[in-house]
Amino acid sequence: MGPRAVLSTAKQKNIDLLAITDHNSAANLPAFAALATEYEIVLIPGLEVQSAEEIHTLVFFHDMKSCQAFSRELYDSLLPVKNEPDFFGDQVVIDSEENILRYEEKALINSSRWNFEQLLGKINSAGGFALPAHVDAHSYSIISQLGFIPESKDIVALGITAKCDVNDLYKKIPGLKDFCLIRNSDAHYLKDIGSGTTEFYLKEPTLHEIILACKQKGDRYIKI
Repeated sequence: MGPRAVLSTAKQKNIDLLAITDHNSAANLPAFAALATEYEIVLIPGLEVQSAEEIHTLVFFHDMKSCQAFSRELYDSLLPVKNEPDFFGDQVVIDSEENILRYEEKALINSSRWNFEQLLGKINSAGGFALPAHVDAHSYSIISQLGFIPESKDIVALGITAKCDVNDLYKKIPGLKDFCLIRNSDAHYLKDIGSGTTEFYLKEPTLHEIILACKQKGDRYIKI
């Protein structure tokens, strides 16, 4: 899943707007950002955070600087457990040509010390946009871990898996109709890129416009 392979595959799948959201880290984002323009793809900076309750939340930012600053703060909140390469594999930070810059020793698979409420506060303070991930999944989702979606002005959209049957989901959890749903591939392998997509009708391909579309402002909207 190197930068060129990911971006090339996304281009082949006619993806114009792409978010790279590694687990608990944005350290590899610069490698993708360096090549995104070459592939005519707009890259939305982001990462996936695992809260203390093991809720996965995608976090997006308007610019790389804000995303990297948040990633560093998140890193300090992760449990002080070392990675086990023989079990989990190496955690590498690479450049755009996949040269290894360093190995990350702290286990990124673990949870942050921040609970979900604290996480939302951190995201808000950093100017980010929170998207609780794969709410239809049976693990690591806000529904599976809490059993409900807390009332919060910071939650206007929810992520769903590539194969989610939205009508079936609404039957099971009618309250989800109050939220904008965003489908994504959550791809961990090249073959899965583009397996789940969302169409955004925006004035320009920016996070600001995406947020407005989630709120159905003006003539902006989303199709899944």
